[in-house]
Amino acid sequence: MHKETVCIHSGSYHDEQTGGVNTPIFTSSSFGYIDCDDIAYPRYFNTPNQQAVVQKLCALEEAGDGVLFSSGMAAISSSVLAFAGAGDHVVMLAELYGGTHGFATEMFDHLGIAYSFAATSAEAVAEAITSDTKVIVIESPTNPLLGIIDIRRVAQIGKENGIVTIIDNTFATPLNQRPLNLGIDVVVHSGTKYLGGHSDLCCGVALSSGQHAKKIRGIARSLGGSLNAASCYLLERSLKTLALRVERQTDHAARIAAWLADHEAISRVYYPGLPESDGHAIARSQMRGFGAMLSFELNEEAIAPDDFVRRLKLIYPAVSLGGVESLICSPAQTSHAGIGQQERRRIGIRDNLLRLSVGIEHADDLIADIGQALGA
Repeated sequence: MHKETVCIHSGSYHDEQTGGVNTPIFTSSSFGYIDCDDIAYPRYFNTPNQQAVVQKLCALEEAGDGVLFSSGMAAISSSVLAFAGAGDHVVMLAELYGGTHGFATEMFDHLGIAYSFAATSAEAVAEAITSDTKVIVIESPTNPLLGIIDIRRVAQIGKENGIVTIIDNTFATPLNQRPLNLGIDVVVHSGTKYLGGHSDLCCGVALSSGQHAKKIRGIARSLGGSLNAASCYLLERSLKTLALRVERQTDHAARIAAWLADHEAISRVYYPGLPESDGHAIARSQMRGFGAMLSFELNEEAIAPDDFVRRLKLIYPAVSLGGVESLICSPAQTSHAGIGQQERRRIGIRDNLLRLSVGIEHADDLIADIGQALGA
């Protein structure tokens, strides 16, 4: 089936008694156990509402199985801890989402896990591997600098060294990139973003082979980050429009990125769809579309970042991303505020950097809003 059809039809639970076309919300936290091989329980990640969402996402990512979580951080942390423990070593990109970066710096020492941060290249990842490395964690595109890494090469490095590879595919979504088909072992999404798509859900998912998902589910049952039935229902409903939303957002982001690249008040644009982007060639080889996220640096001689953000009338300054409305934020003040200024500068996150999540509004209206804010 085509992606639009998969979004609508895969995974739905059809109630034969009523004939309803939507998955019912199963509010029970208690389920019968007699004659059941697998007892259903919300914290076991196997209720009908949880499974309906997982099956739809497995169809989109072409995964064997998956685990649905109450947040993206629950998904990434459970996935890493399923394959790395005391005495092991983990390689992570330095440009990872700030929450994932903080998970390593704040928790790994306590858990006895060694770690290294690598630059956004397969060669840097390979150089960071030690004899104790059990997990490699990457993003592509990265948050917030939209860096691109050769996913196929990282997957190959992992397989050659017996290392589990994990990718955060939140920015790309399953519509623009399918890392499992490129050899990656585990794909993680912050479902709070594009999968939910309406800025009203907090959820996450890890998708992989059945064998890997079994290990992730095992530790997840102990950590307990499960998603309730009502949120599962809303997530499944949102997924039905995922293809339409992402296609429109991706098209608009490409237009806005090109417009920004030609504006004198913008010193740099980060978007893999721009031909002059450092990772453009690799992105073209592994992505169906370049995504709806972009970042840009303001020329501070032309306008101060805070002044620009305050002058916007349509694009809203807020955290998170991937919703139907366009949002903008300063990573230095939000997602990466917990990282020291020196480390932020080292990885390229400057105070004049702004991250734009492009929504489904008309692109001309968004460009006009940016233009009036720059020219005020």
